[in-house]
Amino acid sequence: MGSPISAVPEHIEETIRATVKLYADHQRAATRVQLVVARMVDLFGRPGCIGLLIAAVLCWIGGNLLALAFGYTPIDPPPFSWLELVVSLMALCITALILTTQRRDDQLAEHREQMTLELAMLSEQKLAKVIQLLEESRRDNPLLDNRVDASADAMAMPADPLSLGADTAKISRQVSPAIP
Repeated sequence: MGSPISAVPEHIEETIRATVKLYADHQRAATRVQLVVARMVDLFGRPGCIGLLIAAVLCWIGGNLLALAFGYTPIDPPPFSWLELVVSLMALCITALILTTQRRDDQLAEHREQMTLELAMLSEQKLAKVIQLLEESRRDNPLLDNRVDASADAMAMPADPLSLGADTAKISRQVSPAIP
């Protein structure tokens, strides 16, 4: 038997490794509290948890109504103010848990956006270089007419990332003057 041949090209494998490393680094950087909060949000987000909460509320209401029907003093008589308090506190806690995990997920999204931006800028620079080389090759080839291609010359110039935002805003105002 020969050695297995990788079905994935090396540059794609490197990209996958970099992406996996980004997620692994993000996971490794999580504190114990962040991991516990994420686990709790994961548990509360399951369909079984919703069913369990509904069953608990129905049991609470049913138990109190049965106690009332049999002449006993219910723990939480209608309109179930204790139940309302517990549900409100749970909603507050779950909201805080979700916001905490969302904040952490936003940090990962920012890292991904930064990586995407850097790759896009690098790709743009490489593409500009390829256009420059093609134009140079065309000019040096005696079999091809030497003509000026303003469009290719413009594309051969790498974009200035700092000026792109101002250019985009200026063009947007020209196209849609009503948009600030």
